[in-house]
Amino acid sequence: MAEQRRDGRDTGDVREHPQERREEGRRDEVARAWDDLVATARRTVSDGLVVGTSGNVSVRVGATVLVTPTGVPYERLTPADVVGVDLDGRQVLGSLVPTSELPMHLAVYRTTDARAVVHTHAVHATAVSTLVPELPLIHYMAGALGGPVRVAPYATYGTPQLAESMRRALEDRTACLLQNHGTIAYGATLPQAYDRTAQLEWMCRVWLTASSIPGLTPTLLTGEQVAEAGERLRGYGQPGR
Repeated sequence: MAEQRRDGRDTGDVREHPQERREEGRRDEVARAWDDLVATARRTVSDGLVVGTSGNVSVRVGATVLVTPTGVPYERLTPADVVGVDLDGRQVLGSLVPTSELPMHLAVYRTTDARAVVHTHAVHATAVSTLVPELPLIHYMAGALGGPVRVAPYATYGTPQLAESMRRALEDRTACLLQNHGTIAYGATLPQAYDRTAQLEWMCRVWLTASSIPGLTPTLLTGEQVAEAGERLRGYGQPGR
């Protein structure tokens, strides 16, 4: 109901409209998601998973994908630098150019239930991608990624060919290696996507270390052992946390 002044004249409805509240809520959600995205991107650098502006991070907010821009050092990103695209790749937020690896990120969102994606050029994972078509089952944590981690055949960065190669390697998996390139992992949240990325890099480091001992061959797990571990890992951790 509109308020009235003491002289009886209508002052208009001063209450906030539901549409305005929804729009403000969405802006707040985007701002929080962007802050988390930038923090995650900076962490990939501080943890040694990328060098400079290599690698990229994205997070989905509704129908919008927030993504790191191309060629901008992460420490320089501010709240005003938010970059967002729709699922067709059309830019809907910001003026900075999105990462060149946008086709990979969008392919993940279109074909999975991902809400966040982390792509890195991690040293040990990249090294493994040049040696084998699939990461040997050196540790049961492969089960947390859906099973044996595949290597997507090489294709030029930023191309639809690379996105398709990656998509095939990710079938029934939440992470894969990119031949002569790096890693990509996704999750329901940015922390989950990041943890899967870090776990993959750690497993690659373990395999490279174990297989470097002259005269010895690492003991590997079977697919059944990894699958059993994967089932147990589904209930790992504290409920609701």
